[in-house]
Amino acid sequence: MSTHDSWELLRQFTDARIALGRSGASLPTDEVLKFGLAHAQARDAIHQPFDSEGLRPALAALGLETLTVHSAAPDRATYLHRPDLGRRLDDDSRAVLAARKRDADLLLVIGDGLSSHAVHRQSVGFIRALLPYIDTLGLSLAPVVLAHQSRVALGDDIGEALGARAVAILIGERPGLSSPDSLGVYLTWQPQRSRIESERNCISNIRPEGLPWEAAAFKLAWLLEQAFLRRLTGVKLKDESDNPALHGMVKPRLSQKKAPH
Repeated sequence: MSTHDSWELLRQFTDARIALGRSGASLPTDEVLKFGLAHAQARDAIHQPFDSEGLRPALAALGLETLTVHSAAPDRATYLHRPDLGRRLDDDSRAVLAARKRDADLLLVIGDGLSSHAVHRQSVGFIRALLPYIDTLGLSLAPVVLAHQSRVALGDDIGEALGARAVAILIGERPGLSSPDSLGVYLTWQPQRSRIESERNCISNIRPEGLPWEAAAFKLAWLLEQAFLRRLTGVKLKDESDNPALHGMVKPRLSQKKAPH
């Protein structure tokens, strides 16, 4: 016989596992099965291959050119055991990017990270919401780079190789038991391989059930405006986008044009 928790009403306000009830000294069977499913979904998100080719048509429809690169981690097993290899490009990719180097204000990188499932579900919708702000800010875009076996710092390596003034890497976050499809965005001013974590700004939990694409796009646009005004990112650039009156409001253009590239 299952005994329900008096806190059950609170479950409507959170995805956290609270008020699960009990059956004797154990959890109810259905809750044990739900936990097992969530755990399997998190593992699948980590190991699901990154379908970069599948993203190309949707990005092309937005007027965006794409390039594909790989980190120095040759496969998923190596990537998981050697985080350092996921932070730098392999030699072939570095040569490809060196041949395409040109001045651009902003580089967008889409990297699989620890959840390619998140990238497949969130990245195109987020970029679609972001492009009107890029138009408003008058920023030139480099080709979107699709990065396999990527860690956050790989964006800085790619940005340095392409000569971008700023890089924003969209990357799958470590999957939780209630959020296997959460996307993170990390912004770096003047990317280079020597950058450290404190020199980046992060926007996390981007997904319809967390921070919606439109709200996340505004946050990144606000940070971009301030990064180009102040010539910095990281701990010295506080996210005050919830009070844009402090620095002026970034508004998307009503008519979206194709992104420059």
